[in-house]
Amino acid sequence: MSERNHPLAAAAWMIGSIAAFSVMAVAGREVSGVHDTFEIMTWRSLIGFVIVVAVATTTRRLHEVKTNRLHRHALRNVAHFTGQNLWFWALTMIPLGQVFALEFTSPIWLILLAPIFLGESLTRPKLIAAGFGFAGTLFVARPDFSAFDPGIAAAALAALCFATTNIATKSLTRHESIVSIMFWLTGMQLVMGIVMAGYDGAIALPTAQTLPWLVLIGLCGLTAHFCLTTALSLAPASVVVPIDFLRLPVAFTLGWVLYDEGLDPALIIGAALILIGISVNLWAGKTAARRA
Repeated sequence: MSERNHPLAAAAWMIGSIAAFSVMAVAGREVSGVHDTFEIMTWRSLIGFVIVVAVATTTRRLHEVKTNRLHRHALRNVAHFTGQNLWFWALTMIPLGQVFALEFTSPIWLILLAPIFLGESLTRPKLIAAGFGFAGTLFVARPDFSAFDPGIAAAALAALCFATTNIATKSLTRHESIVSIMFWLTGMQLVMGIVMAGYDGAIALPTAQTLPWLVLIGLCGLTAHFCLTTALSLAPASVVVPIDFLRLPVAFTLGWVLYDEGLDPALIIGAALILIGISVNLWAGKTAARRA
C-alpha cells in the first residue's frame, strides 16, 4: 500500500480514538476493585475478538486476515499488552490526569524513533510539536521524581510500550488491512490475557456490577484502536500520534468531575502548550500534503 498523507482526516479519526480511550479509562477504574489488570484485558479482548470476527464475517472481509507477518503482529501485541496492563495498573495508583500526562511521553519517543524504524523525516515542525507537547505534559503533571513511585514508573514504561505499538501499527498499515490488524490484535491479546490471568488457577467472572463496565471497556478498546489504526493509515505516525496530547486535558477534566482530583490554572496553561504543538504539527502536515 502506498503512503498517504491526509492530516485533517487523520485528526478526525484521532478525536474518536481519544474519546474512546478516555471512556475506557473511567470504566477500567470502576472495575479495578474486582478484576485485576490481566482479567480486564482478557474480557476486553474476548469482547473485541467476537465483534471483529462477527463484523468481518458479515461483511465478507475475513479473507483479508493475513498470516505472513505474524512476527510483526506478535511484536505489536506483546508491546501493547504489556503497556495496557501497566496503564490499567497505574490508573489505580496515581491520579487519572497524571497517568495520561506520563503516557504522553509516548509521542515524543515516536517522533524520535519514526525516522529510524519507519523512514519518516525528522523535521523542525515535528520537533517543535514534540517540545510543546512534552512541556505542556510536564507543566500539567508536575510529577515528583525525587522518590520512586511505582505508579509513575508504570505509566512511564507504558508510554514506551505504546510508542513501540504505534510504530509497529504504522508499519503494518502499509501492507495489511485494518480487519487483519484488529483480528490479530484481539486474538493474540485474548490468548495472552487468558494465560496471564489464569496462571494462579482462577479468573474472576464478571459480576452484575462489573459486566456493563467490562462490555464498555471491550467496545471502547476496539473503537479506539480502529480509529487509531485508521488515522495511522491516513498520515505519517509522527503527524498523527501527537494529536493524542488532547487526551490530557480531557483526562484532567474527567478526574476533576468524577473523582474530585483537583483542577488548577496549570491545566489551562499546559493544555494551551499542548494545543500549540498539535496545531504546528497539523499545519506542517497539511502543507506537506499540498506540496505532494
